[in-house]
Amino acid sequence: MSVSFSALTRFTIAGSEGRDPESLHSIQTIQPHGALISVRERDLEILQASTNARRMLGLDDALPGHRLGWLGEDLVQRLRPHLDAPLNPVALALRCRLGAGATEFDVLVHRPGSGLLVLELEPAGPSLQLSGRVEEALQRIIAAPSVRALGEEVVATLKRLTGYDRVMLYRLDEAGHGEVFAEAREPALPAYLGQCYPEACVPRMARQPGRRPRVRLLVDVDSVPVPLQPIRPLDEPLDLSLCTLRSVSPLHIQILKMMDVRATLVVSLVVGGRLWGLIACHHRTPRFVHYEIRALCELLAETVATRIAALESFIQEQAELAVRRLERGMIEAISCSGDWRSALVTDGDALLASLEASGAALFCDGELQTLGRVPEQGGLLRIRAWLDRQPRAAVIATSSLMREDPRFAALKETASGVLAVPLSSGCGEYLVWFRPERVRTLILGASPLLCADGAELNRAPALAGEQREVRGRAVPWNSGQTAIARLLGESVTDVLQQFRSVRLLIAQAQLAEAQARVRISDQPMLITDPEGRLVLATRSLERLFGAGRLESLDALPGLVSDPATVRAALAALRDDYQPWHAELEVCGADGCKTPVLLRADPVFSAPGRVLGFMFLFTDLTGIKAAEDARQRLHAGIAARQHRSSAPLCGGDGERYRELFAAIIGNARLAAEEVADGVDLERVPAVFEGFEHSVSHTTTLLERLLWYAAQRQDGEGRDEGDGAARH
Repeated sequence: MSVSFSALTRFTIAGSEGRDPESLHSIQTIQPHGALISVRERDLEILQASTNARRMLGLDDALPGHRLGWLGEDLVQRLRPHLDAPLNPVALALRCRLGAGATEFDVLVHRPGSGLLVLELEPAGPSLQLSGRVEEALQRIIAAPSVRALGEEVVATLKRLTGYDRVMLYRLDEAGHGEVFAEAREPALPAYLGQCYPEACVPRMARQPGRRPRVRLLVDVDSVPVPLQPIRPLDEPLDLSLCTLRSVSPLHIQILKMMDVRATLVVSLVVGGRLWGLIACHHRTPRFVHYEIRALCELLAETVATRIAALESFIQEQAELAVRRLERGMIEAISCSGDWRSALVTDGDALLASLEASGAALFCDGELQTLGRVPEQGGLLRIRAWLDRQPRAAVIATSSLMREDPRFAALKETASGVLAVPLSSGCGEYLVWFRPERVRTLILGASPLLCADGAELNRAPALAGEQREVRGRAVPWNSGQTAIARLLGESVTDVLQQFRSVRLLIAQAQLAEAQARVRISDQPMLITDPEGRLVLATRSLERLFGAGRLESLDALPGLVSDPATVRAALAALRDDYQPWHAELEVCGADGCKTPVLLRADPVFSAPGRVLGFMFLFTDLTGIKAAEDARQRLHAGIAARQHRSSAPLCGGDGERYRELFAAIIGNARLAAEEVADGVDLERVPAVFEGFEHSVSHTTTLLERLLWYAAQRQDGEGRDEGDGAARH
């Protein structure tokens, strides 16, 4: 059948004017297949009746003003034991003969309060022999291994039991959107399986199971509603919210006709006090289902709801067991490999399957680890920044990240849905799960729930069959999954704290050992934090500067000979992280100045992140003394070289210079070797020994030359005297 969208829209607007769209009290008519009367409970006087009651009962007079016994003592006798009973949303069902012809009726009795009884009269149904069939159906329902299998079983069972052309299980998600989850239908009918409907297509009153009957019946969309008379016998309209006979709004009748549906039956599935879904039945011709069949449908629905709760609880229990196994794996990984995160990677399938996620990421200790399908690193870092901006909560969840921030639209293929648990009270540490976009086509207006129940007008535009494609949304996270995420987050947090506690104790022991070793070092050393506060100073540093004089970097310029240069170098080190190497003169507490070589460097943990600064001082006193001794040695050698340059006669003079050169060369070579391999404290004494040795050697050499010269002179005189004698 073709659908006039514009006409339906006009009808929706016109039908909603001046009315409370979701008020059950505004419905004061019933379907004509039954009759309704209201009775004052204390005296059983009939106050109000549907206009068709007299005809159905074969009576000549109007019912209001008569006592209930006028309809038949059988009804009063069966009803009397239940008078003044506590209020109960489940109607009392009586089978009795009423009216002039003692016709058998099923009478459903409600107690809406205000001292009233409401009686719904329906034609009695035939006796049923369904116990074996129902028991068999119950066994199949109870044996269903999954929610999906349960849904398929229940729609097939109810189709056999009720005879409707189509039976659907309509499931609501956490966001209120609905989907045809299971379907049994005649082959000639189009399939609704998998069709989705927005939250607006589900009336608000339908989400409050306590304010509506669990089973709603519409026998014929073409029937004419029957009013009640008198219209207002009391101060307010009669509450028909729990009545099966209550009429359906004209809008819903129009929608059903456009869908070529003549009769409907809908059964609520209430799980844990929440409307989990509905079993909606459609028929192409008028169809009346008597009370006993409807009661069996409600009985099966309660069994199904109980089974759903058990299956969902089992699924959650299995997920919790997986979490506990994962927790044990993380603890074992700490003892085996020292890295608890390896257990998450090893058992990654369990981490994803427990929340039906396609990917996961761990932000911890400044590192990032991923599993499955996740955004690229830049996208992950943007998600982490977004999480940092969210109010602190045990779980942060969204099924549409791009709705939270349109800039995330590019990540929809991997991260439309995000579920995160913080791992610490600070920012930046999370365990995050991802779901991709699921493109869905929503069917506006013609929801099986809307069409089957129809007691309330819907605020949404009701264009039967209008379709709208929804993008940028993932399958919503349900309450069980958020509970598992919170549990898993708590487990990871506990393991993380254990790991950090162990690591802290180890680090403290290592730090204490390192501090002890550094503190007794002979190398004067100072370690500060980024602000220049003292972290550690060696004892040798205290001996160099004096105890308590160098408590921070700010004190250093006042303890050296050139404070202005030191201040400038410290500013460049602390502000720009420029290393500083220089020679300084330290002014000791006793006024003595000690030459030192300073090496100062920033200590980085990551580029741009400074942990502090390290200063190494090298006492140059010994080096300076060794250098002075070396200079004196070279000066002495030079002076002796000058003396050796005096003219010497004969071959002895030449031999003198050769010997002197060898002595000087030996002294210089020894001086170089000493500089490379002898303790600096001994160098001055060694150089002084070299100088003394050179001095002594050259003096001795001079004496030998003087002696040789005298000998030569004596020999020359002797030769002269001999020549003279000759």
